[in-house]
Amino acid sequence: MEPLLEEISIEGYHKVVKVTEPKSGLIAIIAIHDMTLGPGVGGIRFRDYASFDEALTDVLRLSKGMTHKFAMLPCSWGGAKSVVITDPKKGKTPELLRAFGRAIEKLGGSYIGAEDSGCTTDDLDIIHEETSHLIGLNGGAGNPAPFTAWGTFRGIEASLFKKFGSTSVEGKTIAIQGIGAVGERLAEHLFWRGAKLIIADINTEALQRLSKKLSATICPTDKILKVPCDVLAPCAFGGILNKQTIPELNCPIVAGAANNQLLEVEDANLLLERGILYAPDFVINGGGALNCVHEIEPSGYHPSQVRKHTDSIYHLLLQIYNAAEVSHCSTHEIALKFANDRLQAQRECSLV
Repeated sequence: MEPLLEEISIEGYHKVVKVTEPKSGLIAIIAIHDMTLGPGVGGIRFRDYASFDEALTDVLRLSKGMTHKFAMLPCSWGGAKSVVITDPKKGKTPELLRAFGRAIEKLGGSYIGAEDSGCTTDDLDIIHEETSHLIGLNGGAGNPAPFTAWGTFRGIEASLFKKFGSTSVEGKTIAIQGIGAVGERLAEHLFWRGAKLIIADINTEALQRLSKKLSATICPTDKILKVPCDVLAPCAFGGILNKQTIPELNCPIVAGAANNQLLEVEDANLLLERGILYAPDFVINGGGALNCVHEIEPSGYHPSQVRKHTDSIYHLLLQIYNAAEVSHCSTHEIALKFANDRLQAQRECSLV
């Protein structure tokens, strides 16, 4: 059975489609935000959303964030994302995955999918049976988490340098919210360089294992945003920085891998008012995206080249921090300006 694609009109978005296929139980949304720089690229997220509207809000925010992310990186791809509304532990049947692959194929290459929360490279292999428009497959670039974690670590170093004049994490207390594929690798980088770790996650088994492995202190999930630390590293879901949580933060730096950490754009100003240095999420977590799209760059996939580009996140963040300091505005505002300037320049070139 062919999946049904119903377009949803959203101002400012290139294309948003609701995807359904009753036989497999597939309900999904694919959002292509902007194709100024190229076809839309973004991960496939499996999550048991409470409602369709919640899923729509998430995919719109995520796809827009991908546009800004690619505009900040040394590559030329558009921003997109997809969400599949199902429990990632129970609902990912081969039939559902293949149906979603057929939906991607019907978009004719305007959307290129990749791994994301709740989606594995093995899932991608099944989706790949129905579409060629995927990256990050087994045998290709593979799992992007190691590059996301490394870029986040380099971003933490840049943030420490800006705030304290040294990149060293030795003796610094880092609180990590979320120890999934990225959070755990980030914790390992920090541990081996002498950081004191505080970790929180809903997965108690993973918490206990990592606590023993890295001498990390376990913190309840409802306390992690308030714990005293040198760096708060959000590595779970977005929207955690808002009017309610920002006044309770007990840290001079927020630098983590989660997407869309700000609930509202204006929340960046609340961080600025409190003197908290914020690493814009779509900059610091760009390593994973770089790894995936490098697979389809004309030059081919070269891990050492991806590593070099991921390392550049350190210098990019310092440029953003310095520009924000001079302009007396939030780091998020400056990062958005950098991204939008590149998009506008490309649009103007296309008109020539």
